[in-house]
Amino acid sequence: MARILILIAAVFALLPAPRAALANADMVDARILTGWRAQDGRHVAALHLTLKDGWKTYWRAPGDAGIPPQFDWRKSDNLAAVQVTWPAPRAIDQGGVRTIGYANSMTLPLTLTPKQSGQPITLAGEVDIGVCKDVCVPVTLRVSQGLQAMPTKRDPRIVAAMASRPYSASEAGVTRVACMLSPIEGGLRLRAEVDLPNAGGREVAVIETGNPAIWVSQADTTRQRGRLVAVSDMYHVDGAAFALDRSKLRITVVGENHSVDIRGCPGQ
Repeated sequence: MARILILIAAVFALLPAPRAALANADMVDARILTGWRAQDGRHVAALHLTLKDGWKTYWRAPGDAGIPPQFDWRKSDNLAAVQVTWPAPRAIDQGGVRTIGYANSMTLPLTLTPKQSGQPITLAGEVDIGVCKDVCVPVTLRVSQGLQAMPTKRDPRIVAAMASRPYSASEAGVTRVACMLSPIEGGLRLRAEVDLPNAGGREVAVIETGNPAIWVSQADTTRQRGRLVAVSDMYHVDGAAFALDRSKLRITVVGENHSVDIRGCPGQ
């Protein structure tokens, strides 16, 4: 638990103020790509970020020192639900700390379900993200865009971003996944073993539990006799005892060639 407090303190030490600052144009530009209305009545749009001169931003599970993105679409009109498709991220080393995210630009596809089918949608809200260069800064992006209900051509930028999502386990040739749990002081240690072809270069496994109250350490990822092995420690943020739902475990293997999204991790 002491390690958790140290890491949390390290993250907040990077922040200039308790509240996120509005996005500075010298860091990032944000806009909504209007996209198209799909045959099933949903609308496919995207949040497009252009990061300036070496700035980077984070994936949904950003690593020990990253800032996870948060979305608030409550100011939208005729919007019932938003589904995010995350493009494959990459591992970023920053001052000896590994984070997971994007450099240069990011197109984040958003599949929108309207409350009233066949009617326009106004997508409006705030997006809180972290951007890093020499320092890490939390920023708030305010966006608003009207989206017509008429059929339009597909935007190739959104199509490409959707196609760059991590492979599923079956697409990547995963043949075995097993997770072993062992108690440690104040928490649990998880050892995940995955039989899959190499994703290219240095592989990094990112482990998510589906429970925001469980803190997960950066996984120690190695190859052992051709098998990918990831070891991570987990603690409840309140220091309480906890159980893991193996069906909610999610392992993303990030490689230089592609990424792999593995859902669920049964015992050995």
